[in-house]
Amino acid sequence: MSEARDFWSRRKAAVQAEVDAEHAAVEAQVVAAQQAELEEKTDAEILAELNLPDPDELQAGDDVSGFMAKAVPDRLRRRALRRLWRLNPVLANVDGLVDYGEDYTDAACVVENLQTAYQVGKGMLAHIEALAAAEDKSEPEVEAEPEPLEPEEETAPDPAPPAQTVELAHADEVEEAEIAPAPRRMTFEFEG
Repeated sequence: MSEARDFWSRRKAAVQAEVDAEHAAVEAQVVAAQQAELEEKTDAEILAELNLPDPDELQAGDDVSGFMAKAVPDRLRRRALRRLWRLNPVLANVDGLVDYGEDYTDAACVVENLQTAYQVGKGMLAHIEALAAAEDKSEPEVEAEPEPLEPEEETAPDPAPPAQTVELAHADEVEEAEIAPAPRRMTFEFEG
C-alpha cells in the first residue's frame, strides 16, 4: 500500500511542479514585456508613471522601498540605492574591521626581495628544525655515568604513579616541583 501512496505522491508533486514552472514562465514573459516597454521610455517618464521621486534628489530618511518593486527598471533601482548609501553614514563609512576591506593584490605594497622561511606544503618546519639543531650544538652535553643494574626481588609493581616528582637543582638554587596531573574520572548522570 505504501508503494502506491508513494507513486501517487510523487505524481502529484510532479504535476504541481509543472504548474509552478508554467506560472513562472508566464510571469517571466510578463516581466520581460514590461522591461522592454520601459526600455523605450526615459527615466523621467517612468518615475512619473510609477509616482516615484528622482533618485538623485533623495534626502536622508526618504523611503526607497518604492524603487524595489519589480516594475522599476534595474538602472533606477541602482541609482536609488547608490544615493541611499551616500546619504546614510552607517552604510557609507565602512568601519575598517572587515578582513576583505583592503586590496592585498596591490603590487606597490610588495616588499622588494622578501625572504621567508615558509615553504609551501611544509610551512616553517625546516626553519624550526634548523634552529633546534643550532641550539643543540651550542649547548654542551653532559653525559652521566650509567648506574649498574642490580637484580631486583620479585615484587608487585606499584599500581599508582607517584603524585609528585621533584627535581633537585644545585644546593644554592630553589627546588622545582612538577606535579603530575591526577587521573580524571568521568561521571554521567542519567535522568529517567
